[in-house]
Amino acid sequence: MRLCLINPSNPLVSIVNVKESRWNRYRVWKPLSLMVLAGLTPPEWEVTIVDENLGAPDYSAMPRPDLVGITAFTSQANRAYEVAAHFRRLGVPVVMGGIHATMCLDEVMEHVDAVVTGEAEGVWTEVLEDALHGRLEREYDGGIAEISDVPPPRHDLLASGYAFGAVQTSRGCPMNCSFCSVTAFNGARYRQRPIPDVVREFRSLREKHVLVVDDNLVGTRPEHIARAKDLFRAMVQANLRKEWIAQATINFADDEELLTLAAKAGCRGVFIGFESPTPEGIVGLGKKFDLLMGRDFRAAVRRIQRHGILVAGSFIMGLDIDEPGIGKRIAEAAIQYGVDNLNVLFLTPLPGTRLWNEMKSEGRIALDAFPEDWKYYTLTYPVAQYKHLSLDAIIQEMIACSREFYSVPRILARVCSNLWGRRKPLINLVGNLSYRSNIRVECAAYAEFKRQRGHRHA
Repeated sequence: MRLCLINPSNPLVSIVNVKESRWNRYRVWKPLSLMVLAGLTPPEWEVTIVDENLGAPDYSAMPRPDLVGITAFTSQANRAYEVAAHFRRLGVPVVMGGIHATMCLDEVMEHVDAVVTGEAEGVWTEVLEDALHGRLEREYDGGIAEISDVPPPRHDLLASGYAFGAVQTSRGCPMNCSFCSVTAFNGARYRQRPIPDVVREFRSLREKHVLVVDDNLVGTRPEHIARAKDLFRAMVQANLRKEWIAQATINFADDEELLTLAAKAGCRGVFIGFESPTPEGIVGLGKKFDLLMGRDFRAAVRRIQRHGILVAGSFIMGLDIDEPGIGKRIAEAAIQYGVDNLNVLFLTPLPGTRLWNEMKSEGRIALDAFPEDWKYYTLTYPVAQYKHLSLDAIIQEMIACSREFYSVPRILARVCSNLWGRRKPLINLVGNLSYRSNIRVECAAYAEFKRQRGHRHA
């Protein structure tokens, strides 16, 4: 029996297409969820994984599968439906899972034969057994999986071509921010994989550089921090010779022992969501935790960087308190904090979030011709109605922010600072040049976006 697992192309990756710039190879990640399902698949199935973000294959030239599995974020939904339609025309059953399938169940059911909601690990073998005997059910609910029992992902099934390997050490996030669907999908309970399993998986990766895909690597509570320290100690003891980046909240900077162990274990970069340059904005997003103990963000960033760890800062533009000039304010805050890279996103109501419910009830979801409009829900397009910023205004604020932070003098200053602090200046340069080179591409994408919106309302 042949099983084909497909990660549809993501419009976000198409904007920053690898072919546009060789630096963009560093912004394409492996579809780890499909690799995990492949690891759970019994040996009687011949498994193939297709990641369309490295280029869509000619499906008609491939051996006909007996079952197709598709995962998708919201922005991938349209392409997922196209792929599903192709295989269903051939009589191949298609099952779809992932966050969009969970949050938009009725819509997804119109395009596929079966849907898996929640985390698929707990029901995947049941899905395969039913498919084997021609009795696929319309819906399977995986709920919240026990990740301590999950076998290793099939890293061997993906070709080379990625700059980073991928590992997950925990699931769930205790933060529950209004714009984020992680808690709705993965739960608020912070679940950790057994440390020996994580270390073995790290050792098995062929890539030297690794992305730790956890939504919150170190958690927020004392027991979370203690477990993170134990993990880092085990990684140091194993002498893995890997360098990795991860996501964490700003409390990552609060514990010197944690930082020391992380650096020794190979941590070279951390992605931190600052979200807003104002306390009011942070509170409005439900992220009051970041303001505990009167945190000094600049000092926190410096503490992380003193351990040779780069800091990428993320902000959200379009909050109800954001007014004209917010682009420059965000850039200035990021410069003041001293972050090495800046990633700014438009406030985007994603299905399953409190933000979606609030904006929908207020009639503020501007792009609502679904499923067609899902392709704009990449966080890189303004899809909502913003209180103090028009469509043109918020796009200009985003461009101004990028040009301010990624000006040539600013990039040179950051690279010199990294040279002086011995914080991977080449990696920092690659990241900065990638973002700078994409300003032109993004401007063209915004122009096309506005043209299509204007045509629709003409």
